[in-house]
Amino acid sequence: MNEQTHFGFETVAEEDKAQRVAGVFSSVAQKYDVMNDLMSGGLHRLWKRFAITLSGVRNGDRVLDVAGGTADLSLAFARRVGPTGEVWLTDINNAMLSVGRDRLLDHGLLMPVAQCDAEKLPFPDAHFDCVSVAFGLRNMTHKDAALAEMARVLKPGGRLLVLEFSKVWKPLEKAYDFYSFKILPWMGQKVAGDADSYRYLAESIRMHPDQESLKALLEQAGLSRIDYFNLTAGVVALHRGYKL
Repeated sequence: MNEQTHFGFETVAEEDKAQRVAGVFSSVAQKYDVMNDLMSGGLHRLWKRFAITLSGVRNGDRVLDVAGGTADLSLAFARRVGPTGEVWLTDINNAMLSVGRDRLLDHGLLMPVAQCDAEKLPFPDAHFDCVSVAFGLRNMTHKDAALAEMARVLKPGGRLLVLEFSKVWKPLEKAYDFYSFKILPWMGQKVAGDADSYRYLAESIRMHPDQESLKALLEQAGLSRIDYFNLTAGVVALHRGYKL
């Protein structure tokens, strides 16, 4: 019998989820950055800046940006590690990765780029000082396997950063639900010509582990000293864990 998983509020076969998610991001890739600014009122830039600050990344470090898409974090990490460092931009989706690669080139950066599955990272053990995944974990079929892979490629003392939508402060739930399920698909249709992908976005957020549940998943992946920071009343949370 085929294993089942969630695609938003739908229950689908595990082997079908990756293809369905690929369809979503292939559809929205060209308008992804514009929609991020509109959806968050520009706040996603502050959330990412906070993640970069807490990463502790320094000159000469090696960094892996998992599900890095249009390269927001990769660009910021590249500035921090300098010419002696190394930043890999990776994503499972070719359309998103192509946008990210072109953006890096537009900034004059010749950085390594790899299309790969976060559940099977093509990197050696203990290679990176920092691994980040921003707004990508909730789309992965086996989150536990992906987190274990990210922990595997970290050096001892290395940091894993997970920036992801999370459980919003309870008094804001009704307003947030209205925005997510009514306004977001409408914006997706008007700007990207795709309401369904943004409906999936809202649903996938609701199916993602809350702050404490994600902390437990990081612990199961073998990470230690895990803390998290609620941003914008818990709309987003940044989790940080260390490999001992």
